[in-house]
Amino acid sequence: MSPTRILVTGGAGFIGSHYVRTLLGPDGPGDVHLTVLDSLTYAASPANLDEVRDQDGFRFLAGDICDETLVGALMAEHDQVVHFAAESHVDRSIVSSAEFVRTNVLGTQVLLDAALRHGVRTFVHVSTDEVYGSIATGSCAETHPVNPNSPYAASKASSDLLALAYHRTHGLDVRVTRCSNNYGHRQFPEKVIPLFVTNLLDGKKVPLYGDGLHVRDWLHVDDHVQGIELVRAGGRPGEVYNIGGGTELSNRELTDLLLETCGSSPAMIEYVVDRKGHDRRYSVNWGKIHTELGYKPRKDFAEGLAETVAWYRDNRTWWQPLRERSLRLARRP
Repeated sequence: MSPTRILVTGGAGFIGSHYVRTLLGPDGPGDVHLTVLDSLTYAASPANLDEVRDQDGFRFLAGDICDETLVGALMAEHDQVVHFAAESHVDRSIVSSAEFVRTNVLGTQVLLDAALRHGVRTFVHVSTDEVYGSIATGSCAETHPVNPNSPYAASKASSDLLALAYHRTHGLDVRVTRCSNNYGHRQFPEKVIPLFVTNLLDGKKVPLYGDGLHVRDWLHVDDHVQGIELVRAGGRPGEVYNIGGGTELSNRELTDLLLETCGSSPAMIEYVVDRKGHDRRYSVNWGKIHTELGYKPRKDFAEGLAETVAWYRDNRTWWQPLRERSLRLARRP
């Protein structure tokens, strides 16, 4: 039987590259060929794919998911899509949302149109718990209404609804995943864990928003990839699956753990003005994916955090150029 041909968008980024390396690694399914389509924006790194670059079942193309001609040609060659490509940094979306709408909404529409036109069997759309907005108590099930508060979250909620509409209107096999906050090695150093770790490694203070009591559920990228692959292989068409990590921490609690792991003191905390529209608490109920597909987080948070800090300590040559590039972009008018 011929291998399943999967188009992976955004496969040079943090989560997408983990997915690619996992599927093509020794514990992968072994019956897949992957094509990565990535525009290589500032948050992507081609080095994330070096481990699999020479494998027979791997191909890389630099390109934009909004390019209808390119996307159409690729869809004609593939059986399935796993769609990671997105602008994903909340702070940047607050400063300017145009690129978020273009990539996250229009780009998803281009992919969906091409998938429908070329008879793609399965379209996995990777999303975020931020579409639900803030929840004071309890956890959001997949039936919880979307209530996004940032331009980033609104663009992802829009793309979720568009993807699900293609299932309901056209019968396209769309499956949506919504994850909690990811962490792990090779994450771009603008997100909170790698930002704080790299700051501390350089002897710089860490900027903690507001009172530091915003709560997030933390999910190791290996567990996220596990959940996505379960949905690709066995999920139901037209369904949403939450993927959670099971470790809820306030940002201050997380910061204290990072300070301890990096050998730093609370004096390295710099409280800064809270972000506009900052959601107080995210929490997803992942009982559905556990019951239907057997998902369960495997990575102990303390172990995963220590491994992550150690990786950044040992791989300065990977993250320092990316952080410098990010800082240059942030200074642009």
